[in-house]
Amino acid sequence: MQKNKENSFIEGSVFTSLVKFALPVLGALILQAAYGAVDLLVVGQFGDPASISAVGTGSAFMQMITFIVTSLAMGSTVIIGQHIGEKKPKESGNAIGTTIVLFVAIGIVLTIILENFAGNLMTILQVPEASYEKAIIYVRICSGGILVIIAYNVISGILRGVGNANLPFLFVGIACVVNILGDLLFVGGFHMDAAGAALATVLAQLVSVIASLFVLRRQKLPVSFSLQQCRIYKVELKKILNIGIPIAIQETMVQISFLVINTTINHMGLMQSAGYGVAQKIISFIMLIPSSVMQTVSAFVAQNIGARKYERASRGFFTAIVTGCTLGIFIFLIGFFEGGLLSSLFTDNAQVIEQSALYLKGFSSDCILTCILFSSIGYFNGCGKSIPVMIQGISSAFLIRIPASIFFAGLPDTSLMMVGLAAPITTVYGIFFFLICFVWLRYSRRKEDRH
Repeated sequence: MQKNKENSFIEGSVFTSLVKFALPVLGALILQAAYGAVDLLVVGQFGDPASISAVGTGSAFMQMITFIVTSLAMGSTVIIGQHIGEKKPKESGNAIGTTIVLFVAIGIVLTIILENFAGNLMTILQVPEASYEKAIIYVRICSGGILVIIAYNVISGILRGVGNANLPFLFVGIACVVNILGDLLFVGGFHMDAAGAALATVLAQLVSVIASLFVLRRQKLPVSFSLQQCRIYKVELKKILNIGIPIAIQETMVQISFLVINTTINHMGLMQSAGYGVAQKIISFIMLIPSSVMQTVSAFVAQNIGARKYERASRGFFTAIVTGCTLGIFIFLIGFFEGGLLSSLFTDNAQVIEQSALYLKGFSSDCILTCILFSSIGYFNGCGKSIPVMIQGISSAFLIRIPASIFFAGLPDTSLMMVGLAAPITTVYGIFFFLICFVWLRYSRRKEDRH
């Protein structure tokens, strides 16, 4: 057996533990973001506009499915982390076994649905006629390998639950390399177009899963697990779903709200629409920092809550806020003053760059605020209290973000900078929402201690 490389969150320096976990998580997220752009980049070099449209729509749809599954898997990450903090390796193994069976079932159901209704889904998404058949082929090939895609994300979620973020980083790195090589071979060499891009994606995930299983056989993990535990344990299933379902619902609603905002901005004009598209590409990378902070806080808090080290869990939360906001200030300055420079990396159209920079100027303060909000989300997820996270996500999306965006977009002589302000305004609401939730949580704990 190799030396145990899991990150114990219940002892040692809080800051060191968080950084050691957060850096590989951030690295994995960056690789995943780059991974999603590779298919489109290669198809753009060797295909036609119809192929680009097909892969863009198909990959966005499959990423949404993967995103929802990953959100649901957060329930497993939290429960496994809590069991480790409780020093209950057998229960951790039961949670892993339940997770495997649960997501295999989900994968089979999704495969059947997507294979049979890919055409209907592409019609709903209003895929252009020239791209329609190619988009269907892309989705069907990806859905044929969705069990592999789910397996990769579930394995990563389990490993983060036991405190290991290095291996998921390694596995996504392997997948990224294989995907690039596969795209060059199938799309560039064999001229398989969108189908080749889909095949490369599935192959990359398969190689990553095989590599992960090989490596895991040689790892000493702080859990007691055997294949006999691959069945549904009702107690563990209830815990996983109680946490995972609200998170998945919240993330789904947030994504829908961004689609509504995109539609609103499309009505402002072609240049505004294109500028917003470029800005969103930049923001997708900016948001990786608070996303890595959220995942780190979730794992840290889960283990310490399991060990009943509530004060240490709180220290981890505040340390994450300070660290994240420090980085957020630096990113805010770049986004506010150099948005045009960032935008020029994606396009050379002066008008599009101008519109993108305007949106980034309005949005940029969110780079600081989101680190506070995402740390709060991570804290409540780690505590197993995902209902407040769901309520906050849905209410902020439909009561603040969408109405504010529509209001700013409809003002006389408005600009994308005004629409961009909807993001930090929404985040401020979320921060105040969680302040109330923290007061409620502290009151509840004091009440439990008295009894």
